[in-house]
Amino acid sequence: MYLQIELVRNIQNLDCGRWKLMLESRGEKVFYVFNYIILGLFALSTLYPLLYVLSASLSSPQAVVTGDVFLYPKEFTLTAYKAVFKENGVWMGYANTIYYTVAGTFTSMVLTICGAYALSKKRLKGRTFFNLLISFTLIFAPGMIPMYLNFRDLHLLDSRFGIVIGFAVSTFNFIILRTFFQAIPEEIEEAARIDGAGDVRVLFGVVLPLSKAALATISLFYAVSRWNGYFWAMVLLRDEDKYPLQVLLNQLVVKMKPSESMLNDISYSTGETIIYATIIVAVIPIIVVYPFIQRHFVKGVMIGSLKG
Repeated sequence: MYLQIELVRNIQNLDCGRWKLMLESRGEKVFYVFNYIILGLFALSTLYPLLYVLSASLSSPQAVVTGDVFLYPKEFTLTAYKAVFKENGVWMGYANTIYYTVAGTFTSMVLTICGAYALSKKRLKGRTFFNLLISFTLIFAPGMIPMYLNFRDLHLLDSRFGIVIGFAVSTFNFIILRTFFQAIPEEIEEAARIDGAGDVRVLFGVVLPLSKAALATISLFYAVSRWNGYFWAMVLLRDEDKYPLQVLLNQLVVKMKPSESMLNDISYSTGETIIYATIIVAVIPIIVVYPFIQRHFVKGVMIGSLKG
Protein backbone atom coordinates (compact mmCIF):
# COMPACT_ATOMS: atom_id res chain seq x y z
CA MET A 1 0.00 0.00 0.00
CA TYR A 2 2.80 2.38 0.90
CA LEU A 3 4.54 1.71 -2.42
CA GLN A 4 1.32 2.46 -4.29
CA ILE A 5 0.93 5.80 -2.47
CA GLU A 6 4.55 6.75 -3.24
CA LEU A 7 4.06 5.76 -6.87
CA VAL A 8 0.97 7.99 -7.12
CA ARG A 9 2.89 10.88 -5.53
CA ASN A 10 5.79 10.45 -7.94
CA ILE A 11 3.40 10.41 -10.89
CA GLN A 12 1.72 13.58 -9.60
CA ASN A 13 5.10 15.29 -9.10
CA LEU A 14 6.17 14.22 -12.57
CA ASP A 15 2.96 15.58 -14.07
CA CYS A 16 3.42 18.87 -12.19
CA GLY A 17 7.01 19.11 -13.41
CA ARG A 18 5.98 18.46 -16.98
CA TRP A 19 3.19 21.04 -16.73
CA LYS A 20 5.56 23.61 -15.23
CA LEU A 21 8.12 22.91 -17.94
CA MET A 22 5.41 23.24 -20.57
CA LEU A 23 4.34 26.61 -19.13
CA GLU A 24 7.95 27.80 -19.05
CA SER A 25 8.46 26.66 -22.62
CA ARG A 26 5.32 28.47 -23.73
CA GLY A 27 6.39 31.60 -21.86
CA GLU A 28 9.82 31.50 -23.43
CA LYS A 29 8.34 31.00 -26.88
CA VAL A 30 6.03 33.99 -26.40
CA PHE A 31 8.96 36.05 -25.16
CA TYR A 32 11.15 35.06 -28.11
CA VAL A 33 8.39 35.83 -30.61
CA PHE A 34 7.71 39.20 -29.00
CA ASN A 35 11.45 39.91 -28.81
CA TYR A 36 12.01 39.06 -32.47
CA ILE A 37 9.10 41.27 -33.52
CA ILE A 38 10.44 44.25 -31.56
CA LEU A 39 14.00 43.76 -32.80
CA GLY A 40 12.76 43.27 -36.36
CA LEU A 41 10.79 46.53 -36.26
CA PHE A 42 13.79 48.32 -34.76
CA ALA A 43 16.11 46.92 -37.44
CA LEU A 44 13.65 47.91 -40.16
CA SER A 45 13.34 51.46 -38.82
CA THR A 46 17.14 51.68 -38.73
CA LEU A 47 17.83 50.18 -42.14
CA TYR A 48 14.98 51.72 -44.11
CA PRO A 49 16.47 55.26 -44.36
CA LEU A 50 19.73 53.83 -45.71
CA LEU A 51 17.91 51.50 -48.11
CA TYR A 52 15.77 54.38 -49.34
CA VAL A 53 18.78 56.63 -49.91
CA LEU A 54 20.54 53.83 -51.81
CA SER A 55 17.46 53.12 -53.93
CA ALA A 56 16.88 56.82 -54.62
CA SER A 57 20.50 57.32 -55.67
CA LEU A 58 20.09 54.54 -58.26
CA SER A 59 16.71 55.74 -59.53
CA SER A 60 15.76 58.30 -62.14
CA PRO A 61 15.23 61.86 -60.84
CA GLN A 62 11.59 61.84 -61.96
CA ALA A 63 10.85 58.67 -59.98
CA VAL A 64 12.37 60.20 -56.84
CA VAL A 65 10.40 63.45 -57.13
CA THR A 66 7.09 61.68 -57.76
CA GLY A 67 7.64 59.41 -54.74
CA ASP A 68 7.68 56.13 -56.64
CA VAL A 69 10.87 54.91 -54.92
CA PHE A 70 10.37 52.72 -51.86
CA LEU A 71 12.76 49.81 -51.20
CA TYR A 72 14.22 49.21 -54.64
CA PRO A 73 15.33 51.51 -57.49
CA LYS A 74 12.89 52.72 -60.12
CA GLU A 75 14.23 53.22 -63.65
CA PHE A 76 17.76 52.16 -62.65
CA THR A 77 20.49 54.64 -63.58
CA LEU A 78 24.00 55.61 -62.45
CA THR A 79 23.70 59.22 -63.58
CA ALA A 80 23.91 60.60 -60.05
CA TYR A 81 27.11 58.68 -59.26
CA LYS A 82 28.69 59.80 -62.53
CA ALA A 83 27.94 63.40 -61.60
CA VAL A 84 29.38 62.91 -58.11
CA PHE A 85 32.64 61.36 -59.27
CA LYS A 86 33.11 63.99 -61.97
CA GLU A 87 33.02 66.74 -59.35
CA ASN A 88 36.53 67.72 -58.26
CA GLY A 89 35.24 69.12 -54.98
CA VAL A 90 33.98 65.69 -53.96
CA TRP A 91 37.39 64.10 -54.50
CA MET A 92 39.08 66.93 -52.60
CA GLY A 93 36.56 66.58 -49.78
CA TYR A 94 37.11 62.83 -49.73
CA ALA A 95 40.88 63.29 -49.47
CA ASN A 96 40.49 65.87 -46.69
CA THR A 97 38.10 63.62 -44.76
CA ILE A 98 40.48 60.67 -45.02
CA TYR A 99 43.34 62.87 -43.79
CA TYR A 100 41.34 64.26 -40.86
CA THR A 101 40.16 60.76 -39.94
CA VAL A 102 43.52 58.99 -40.15
CA ALA A 103 45.66 61.75 -38.65
CA GLY A 104 43.03 62.69 -36.09
CA THR A 105 42.38 59.12 -34.95
CA PHE A 106 46.12 58.40 -34.65
CA THR A 107 46.72 61.59 -32.65
CA SER A 108 43.69 60.95 -30.46
CA MET A 109 44.71 57.36 -29.71
CA VAL A 110 48.29 58.31 -28.82
CA LEU A 111 47.20 61.05 -26.41
CA THR A 112 44.34 59.00 -24.94
CA ILE A 113 46.50 55.91 -24.38
CA CYS A 114 49.31 57.86 -22.70
CA GLY A 115 46.96 59.87 -20.49
CA ALA A 116 44.73 56.93 -19.56
CA TYR A 117 47.71 54.74 -18.65
CA ALA A 118 49.23 57.43 -16.45
CA LEU A 119 46.00 58.20 -14.60
CA SER A 120 45.22 54.51 -14.09
CA LYS A 121 48.19 54.21 -11.71
CA LYS A 122 47.54 54.83 -8.03
CA ARG A 123 51.14 55.83 -7.45
CA LEU A 124 50.77 58.94 -9.64
CA LYS A 125 50.84 62.09 -7.50
CA GLY A 126 47.85 64.35 -8.05
CA ARG A 127 45.92 61.54 -9.72
CA THR A 128 42.64 62.41 -7.99
CA PHE A 129 42.91 66.07 -8.93
CA PHE A 130 43.56 65.33 -12.60
CA ASN A 131 40.72 62.81 -12.73
CA LEU A 132 38.32 65.36 -11.23
CA LEU A 133 39.56 68.00 -13.66
CA ILE A 134 38.95 65.72 -16.63
CA SER A 135 35.52 64.70 -15.34
CA PHE A 136 34.64 68.38 -14.90
CA THR A 137 35.09 68.97 -18.63
CA LEU A 138 32.65 66.14 -19.32
CA ILE A 139 29.93 67.83 -17.26
CA PHE A 140 30.66 71.47 -18.10
CA ALA A 141 31.70 71.67 -21.73
CA PRO A 142 33.07 75.00 -23.06
CA GLY A 143 30.81 77.12 -25.24
CA MET A 144 31.24 77.68 -28.95
CA ILE A 145 32.39 81.31 -28.70
CA PRO A 146 35.15 80.64 -26.11
CA MET A 147 36.31 77.71 -28.23
CA TYR A 148 36.43 79.86 -31.35
CA LEU A 149 38.36 82.61 -29.53
CA ASN A 150 40.78 80.02 -28.22
CA PHE A 151 41.44 78.73 -31.73
CA ARG A 152 41.90 82.28 -32.97
CA ASP A 153 44.41 83.15 -30.24
CA LEU A 154 46.36 79.97 -31.00
CA HIS A 155 46.39 80.82 -34.74
CA LEU A 156 44.60 77.59 -35.60
CA LEU A 157 41.83 79.10 -37.73
CA ASP A 158 41.62 77.84 -41.32
CA SER A 159 44.21 75.17 -40.50
CA ARG A 160 44.13 71.43 -41.04
CA PHE A 161 46.36 71.06 -37.99
CA GLY A 162 43.75 72.87 -35.90
CA ILE A 163 41.04 70.40 -36.93
CA VAL A 164 43.31 67.46 -36.06
CA ILE A 165 44.75 68.63 -32.74
CA GLY A 166 41.91 70.85 -31.52
CA PHE A 167 39.57 67.97 -30.74
CA ALA A 168 42.14 65.26 -30.12
CA VAL A 169 40.84 63.81 -26.85
CA SER A 170 37.30 62.83 -25.94
CA THR A 171 36.68 62.77 -22.20
CA PHE A 172 34.21 59.90 -22.58
CA ASN A 173 36.70 57.74 -24.52
CA PHE A 174 39.46 58.70 -22.09
CA ILE A 175 37.46 57.51 -19.08
CA ILE A 176 36.52 54.23 -20.79
CA LEU A 177 40.14 53.41 -21.62
CA ARG A 178 41.39 54.45 -18.19
CA THR A 179 38.78 52.17 -16.59
CA PHE A 180 39.92 49.25 -18.72
CA PHE A 181 43.58 49.83 -17.81
CA GLN A 182 42.62 49.87 -14.13
CA ALA A 183 40.92 46.48 -14.52
CA ILE A 184 44.15 44.81 -15.70
CA PRO A 185 45.60 42.80 -12.77
CA GLU A 186 48.58 44.53 -11.19
CA GLU A 187 50.32 41.18 -10.74
CA ILE A 188 50.88 40.97 -14.50
CA GLU A 189 52.64 44.33 -14.56
CA GLU A 190 54.63 43.51 -11.44
CA ALA A 191 55.89 40.31 -13.07
CA ALA A 192 57.10 42.35 -16.04
CA ARG A 193 58.80 44.88 -13.77
CA ILE A 194 60.61 42.08 -11.94
CA ASP A 195 62.08 41.13 -15.32
CA GLY A 196 63.39 44.67 -15.63
CA ALA A 197 60.65 46.28 -17.72
CA GLY A 198 60.00 49.99 -17.37
CA ASP A 199 56.77 51.90 -17.90
CA VAL A 200 57.22 52.14 -21.67
CA ARG A 201 57.89 48.42 -22.04
CA VAL A 202 55.01 47.54 -19.70
CA LEU A 203 52.66 49.75 -21.70
CA PHE A 204 53.61 48.44 -25.14
CA GLY A 205 54.50 44.88 -24.14
CA VAL A 206 51.83 44.06 -21.57
CA VAL A 207 48.99 46.57 -21.31
CA LEU A 208 48.27 47.27 -24.98
CA PRO A 209 48.28 43.61 -26.10
CA LEU A 210 45.73 42.88 -23.35
CA SER A 211 43.57 45.83 -24.43
CA LYS A 212 42.87 45.01 -28.07
CA ALA A 213 39.09 45.08 -27.62
CA ALA A 214 39.21 48.44 -25.86
CA LEU A 215 41.61 49.93 -28.41
CA ALA A 216 39.49 48.73 -31.34
CA THR A 217 36.35 50.21 -29.79
CA ILE A 218 37.90 53.56 -28.91
CA SER A 219 39.52 53.77 -32.35
CA LEU A 220 36.12 53.18 -33.95
CA PHE A 221 34.54 55.89 -31.79
CA TYR A 222 37.24 58.37 -32.76
CA ALA A 223 37.21 57.41 -36.45
CA VAL A 224 33.43 57.69 -36.80
CA SER A 225 33.44 61.01 -34.97
CA ARG A 226 36.17 62.35 -37.25
CA TRP A 227 34.56 61.00 -40.40
CA ASN A 228 31.14 62.49 -39.59
CA GLY A 229 32.41 65.77 -38.16
CA TYR A 230 31.39 68.87 -40.09
CA PHE A 231 30.23 71.56 -37.64
CA TRP A 232 33.61 72.77 -36.41
CA ALA A 233 35.05 72.45 -39.91
CA MET A 234 32.34 74.87 -41.07
CA VAL A 235 33.17 77.25 -38.22
CA LEU A 236 36.97 77.15 -38.36
CA LEU A 237 37.80 76.64 -42.04
CA ARG A 238 37.54 79.31 -44.73
CA ASP A 239 39.42 77.70 -47.60
CA GLU A 240 37.06 75.39 -49.49
CA ASP A 241 40.01 73.23 -50.52
CA LYS A 242 40.27 72.19 -46.85
CA TYR A 243 36.61 71.27 -46.42
CA PRO A 244 35.83 67.64 -45.50
CA LEU A 245 33.25 65.75 -47.53
CA GLN A 246 30.56 66.24 -44.88
CA VAL A 247 30.72 70.04 -45.24
CA LEU A 248 30.17 69.72 -48.98
CA LEU A 249 27.29 67.34 -48.32
CA ASN A 250 25.76 69.80 -45.85
CA GLN A 251 26.00 72.57 -48.43
CA LEU A 252 24.30 70.36 -51.02
CA VAL A 253 21.42 69.58 -48.68
CA VAL A 254 20.94 73.22 -47.64
CA LYS A 255 21.22 74.73 -51.11
CA MET A 256 18.94 72.15 -52.72
CA LYS A 257 16.25 72.08 -50.05
CA PRO A 258 12.95 71.61 -51.89
CA SER A 259 10.12 74.11 -52.16
CA GLU A 260 6.76 73.89 -53.89
CA SER A 261 8.10 75.56 -57.04
CA MET A 262 10.99 73.08 -57.26
CA LEU A 263 9.01 69.86 -57.19
CA ASN A 264 8.52 69.74 -60.96
CA ASP A 265 11.91 71.22 -61.82
CA ILE A 266 14.08 68.65 -63.58
CA SER A 267 17.34 70.36 -62.54
CA TYR A 268 16.37 70.18 -58.89
CA SER A 269 15.23 66.58 -59.15
CA THR A 270 18.61 65.69 -60.63
CA GLY A 271 20.26 67.47 -57.71
CA GLU A 272 18.10 65.42 -55.35
CA THR A 273 19.54 62.15 -56.62
CA ILE A 274 23.05 63.64 -56.49
CA ILE A 275 22.53 64.36 -52.79
CA TYR A 276 21.55 60.74 -52.17
CA ALA A 277 24.52 59.47 -54.16
CA THR A 278 26.88 61.72 -52.17
CA ILE A 279 25.44 60.38 -48.91
CA ILE A 280 26.10 56.80 -50.02
CA VAL A 281 29.64 57.68 -51.07
CA ALA A 282 30.22 59.29 -47.67
CA VAL A 283 29.02 56.32 -45.58
CA ILE A 284 30.61 53.50 -47.60
CA PRO A 285 34.00 53.54 -45.76
CA ILE A 286 32.38 53.20 -42.33
CA ILE A 287 30.14 50.38 -43.56
CA VAL A 288 33.17 48.58 -45.02
CA VAL A 289 35.39 48.95 -41.94
CA TYR A 290 32.82 48.15 -39.23
CA PRO A 291 32.43 44.37 -39.89
CA PHE A 292 36.16 43.82 -39.35
CA ILE A 293 36.07 45.20 -35.80
CA GLN A 294 32.52 44.18 -34.89
CA ARG A 295 33.72 41.25 -32.77
CA HIS A 296 35.66 43.69 -30.58
CA PHE A 297 32.88 46.26 -30.48
CA VAL A 298 30.36 44.40 -28.27
CA LYS A 299 33.05 43.52 -25.75
CA GLY A 300 34.48 47.01 -25.85
CA VAL A 301 31.25 48.90 -25.20
CA MET A 302 30.83 46.94 -21.93
CA ILE A 303 34.21 48.07 -20.61
CA GLY A 304 32.73 50.78 -18.43
CA SER A 305 30.82 48.21 -16.36
CA LEU A 306 33.90 46.23 -15.37
CA LYS A 307 35.14 48.52 -12.67
CA GLY A 308 33.97 51.80 -11.22
